Amino acid sequence: MSEQLTSALDAVLREAAEGNPKVPGVVAMVTNREGNVYEGAAGVRRLGAPAAMTTDSTFAIFSTTKAITATAALQLVESGQLDLDAPAEKYAPAIGKLQVLDGFAADGSPKLRAPRSKVTTRQLLTHSGGFGYDFFNENYKRLAEAGRQPSVITASRAALETPLLFDPGERWEYGTNLDWVGQVVEGITGRRLGEVFASRIFGPLGMDDMTFSIDDRVRARLAAVHARHPDGRLEAMDFELPAQPEVHFGGHGLYGSVGDYMKFIRMWLNDGNSPGGRVLKAETVEMACRRHLDPKLKVTMLPGVIPSLSNDAEFFPGQAKSWSLPFMINEEQAPTGRPAGAQGWAGLANLFYWIDRKNGIGGYWATQILPFGDPASFVGYMNLETAVYRSLAG
Repeated sequence: MSEQLTSALDAVLREAAEGNPKVPGVVAMVTNREGNVYEGAAGVRRLGAPAAMTTDSTFAIFSTTKAITATAALQLVESGQLDLDAPAEKYAPAIGKLQVLDGFAADGSPKLRAPRSKVTTRQLLTHSGGFGYDFFNENYKRLAEAGRQPSVITASRAALETPLLFDPGERWEYGTNLDWVGQVVEGITGRRLGEVFASRIFGPLGMDDMTFSIDDRVRARLAAVHARHPDGRLEAMDFELPAQPEVHFGGHGLYGSVGDYMKFIRMWLNDGNSPGGRVLKAETVEMACRRHLDPKLKVTMLPGVIPSLSNDAEFFPGQAKSWSLPFMINEEQAPTGRPAGAQGWAGLANLFYWIDRKNGIGGYWATQILPFGDPASFVGYMNLETAVYRSLAG
């Protein structure tokens, strides 16, 4: 990467932190197969406080947790302990007790029925298992508003054991599927998900900051979550996930630094290998990164039904997207220059990443803003990715 690109990316971060609208603070990094080729930070960790955002700042990484959970599941596929097409209840019995939400009675109570098929771990990994989120689905929102379904941010078992929204395999809907994959991993290993991550993923990759249990060391460098009000104003929130969660939610529960996540991205760029040892076999990486979502199903726009948590949001509207086992796949070349077949996803507080195994490049953009789909943060991320591909094109 050239000094010219470094200057361009610095300008992208500076514009995001100083523009109108702006983000409170941002950390962004870009890596090739060997190591980080760009590390930058701009703005502050919390509006109204003096601490500058720094490259070692820590974040609630929200749904960028999901690919790490998928990796743990893939390790169990390698060892022969997990059959992706067996009923997931074989490994996580509680999922077999859940019923399908089939509308509401006149008094507002949910009408439930047995699912027509048993959900598999492959369906959970590809978000076709039947689960959603209350901020993207009106029926879950209705249950939550009636006090029948706690928010996932409570990290409670009650928040996990929700009705299915549809029969498994019927459609693609983004939701708590990966939280259940975490339960599958726990059921097979007999260990909490965070312990599995620490020994099988974080240890080999040297990821020292990632944790489900936020502590003073992480909190000392923590970027605050901010609310974007309808008038564009930003306000710092006193928001934290539970320090000692009842359940390690494999869909959203980790805290960590961008530098740590880059080590995870590099593992995928290097076919499962890392300086600390192999995390996945090369053939597993190749298998996992193919399309696994049923070809009849489409990745759709995320409708923001709770405006304080999410806007309507979609990567690359009008272009075909699918799902591998850990990631979204863009099936056409993206406007940023990201090639067809590349992988990536996002986290609720406007964190975004991509992994381009063809070109051996990937990146991560971290802010802490609600609702999701924040224009200032998302445009900044798109500008970052675009500048990288312009540089690659020469």
